[in-house]
Amino acid sequence: MKASSRSNLFLLTLYLAFTSSIVHAQTKYQSVGGVKLVIEGTSNIHDWDMRSDKGYCSSLFDITNTGTLNGVSYINFTVPAESLKSEHKGMDKNTYKALNTEKYSNISFTASSVTVKPNGAAGYLLTARGRLTISGVTKDVVLTANGIMNADKSISYNGAYQIKMTDYNVEPPSIMMGAIKTGEFVTVKFDLLLRSI
Repeated sequence: MKASSRSNLFLLTLYLAFTSSIVHAQTKYQSVGGVKLVIEGTSNIHDWDMRSDKGYCSSLFDITNTGTLNGVSYINFTVPAESLKSEHKGMDKNTYKALNTEKYSNISFTASSVTVKPNGAAGYLLTARGRLTISGVTKDVVLTANGIMNADKSISYNGAYQIKMTDYNVEPPSIMMGAIKTGEFVTVKFDLLLRSI
């Protein structure tokens, strides 16, 4: 091998060794304490909400050796539909019926691509394109969330997304023999904390 070729090979090896020390590492994270989910809706009488803290999320984050969130390879989220509770058992019962929970027990989201942009000193804006499945119907959606890399390297983020229930073949539930009718749009708010595993 010529001296110039050996020199080039040495320089390439040195470059790869240097860059490997600064590139990101993929780290698996999962939710801690359950994902907090709030579904807010309207009716002809008053606004209403349903809540759950039983959701589960797993993600693969690209973290640099300086602790910076560089990217997200995937996000998987699921919540048992019947873990959603309101202040009215009648509302819950009719909602589960509308969601057909006997056949479709979970609501889920799987991201196919995620972009991360810095937002403040330790904050990030996550934009996740993926597939949301409700009551057996799957739609392509784009979710956005505000994230923070905490001092202990855990990651917390929150966001909101508006859903038209009839897009997922869900008839807006009603209670009191139809006297209270809900609107067809709901806003889903999520708040979660993730730690590496």
